[in-house]
Amino acid sequence: AFLVRHAADPYSIDSVKMANEWSVTLNTGAKMPAFGLGTWQSKPAEVSAAVEVALRAGYRHIDTAAAYQNEAEIGQIVQKFLGDGTIQRKDVFITTKLSSFDHDPDGIEDACRLSLKNLQLNYLDLYLVHHPRALRKGSEFANLTEQDKLGYDPERMAKIWKAMEGLVEKGLVKAIGISNFTITKTENLLKTAKIVPAVNQVECHPYFQQPKLKAYCDSKGIAFEAYSPLGGPGRSSRINIEVDNILADPVIQEIAARHEATPAQICIAYPLHRGLVVIPKSVNPDRIRENLKATEVKLDTEDLERLKALDRNLRFLGAIMLKRGQTEEELWDVEHD
Repeated sequence: AFLVRHAADPYSIDSVKMANEWSVTLNTGAKMPAFGLGTWQSKPAEVSAAVEVALRAGYRHIDTAAAYQNEAEIGQIVQKFLGDGTIQRKDVFITTKLSSFDHDPDGIEDACRLSLKNLQLNYLDLYLVHHPRALRKGSEFANLTEQDKLGYDPERMAKIWKAMEGLVEKGLVKAIGISNFTITKTENLLKTAKIVPAVNQVECHPYFQQPKLKAYCDSKGIAFEAYSPLGGPGRSSRINIEVDNILADPVIQEIAARHEATPAQICIAYPLHRGLVVIPKSVNPDRIRENLKATEVKLDTEDLERLKALDRNLRFLGAIMLKRGQTEEELWDVEHD
């Protein structure tokens, strides 16, 4: 993936234009906006307003997932903008994801078509395998039992990926990718894959920068996409809540003050400067617009070095799919990667 940012004076250009000038070129040749709106934990009633505010503000990349249960609401708003000519389909990049509840290789196309129906689209710009681990179909995140956690099976994943490749051949999706995949699990996938994943979407923020995984993805031509770029301040209390607050970090606050920006804007600008795709989540209209202005922040070499030094290899999100007796190190292939 190659980051493209056209020459411009970052202090005189508006956020909309700046946002559109941050992009990565996928291994398919398509351009993907490097800045977008994340919608994890965005409730259906809230997400409609959030997406409308985002599109009006100038966002042209929306990220959702079947598991978020908000595709239909997002689809209604996107269709509204397409219908009145405010945006054209080619100008908005839509990503959704195959749920871990739908890891039956024979049901992949049906799952994709349901997402397309919910989103009211003829094709997806990007369709990701949300997680390498499977969950029993019909079970619920809120009440997962040990029997519901089917885990990771490389042979099953190879079959799932073959079915994902079929979606490209049928024109249902422009690109396919992965999410929450480690180096080990990506290597396993590539042993039989005909199509190299276009994207790997993973947790990435100043305290968890994943340089080794990024370097690996770079070497394979896989774009690196950051979710929870602020460290997930709204994350569930059952997922490692007792951690430091990234937005209160003195280095980030100092850099923010120097650029007359907010700490959140620095946390969003940093991955853009690293060549990543970044999808900050918010349902607050002011915050949505504020996050967009992160595309105007111009970090210098000293800023980048200071931010790089903040890495603690501290993963915030990850315990939800652990099986009893399994460690997070095993879940994330720490020993091998």
